[in-house]
Amino acid sequence: MQEDVLFELAPAALVLLSHRQIQQANRAFLELFGYEKSALIGQNMRILFPSDADYQMIGNQAWQGVIAARNGCYSDQRFMRHRQGKLFWVKTHARTLTPHDPFAQIIWHFAAENAQTEIQLTPREKEISQWVVNGYSCKYIAREMGLSHRTVEVHVANLKKKFAIHSKTQLAHKMIHTQLPKCIQDT
Repeated sequence: MQEDVLFELAPAALVLLSHRQIQQANRAFLELFGYEKSALIGQNMRILFPSDADYQMIGNQAWQGVIAARNGCYSDQRFMRHRQGKLFWVKTHARTLTPHDPFAQIIWHFAAENAQTEIQLTPREKEISQWVVNGYSCKYIAREMGLSHRTVEVHVANLKKKFAIHSKTQLAHKMIHTQLPKCIQDT
């Protein structure tokens, strides 16, 4: 019983999975993702990933990582999807409880990250990058932010230059999969 209370009240966001199905999620995890417990228990983790491709790719990486690790642990950084649809960056750590079948029972810890790196983004570029990652067009972003679409296009062009890519789709992909966690957050 005491372990159940410790799990539930732990300040860290924890989830117990069985073959990527949510078995248990503590309060901190539910708060991080914006769900009620009843809406998550028994669900596949896919609902928390930005896309099917991310779900598959990260699942494969985690499987290989846990198998390769002598201690049954795995860590990564990635975007996840909040219940309201917004993407946010997390740092994850996992430990399998069943080394012979790593996904049979695995516990994950999620921590929202404010990313740090060499690439300097202006406050406006950071704001616009979150819209880009969520798939919005320059015209839509401009409308929502009260800017001209040309101003947004200039910021997107600057982001593409900083990340050394050529399209908005590549920008979103690179930010989701590799670069965003390295961006310095100026506050």
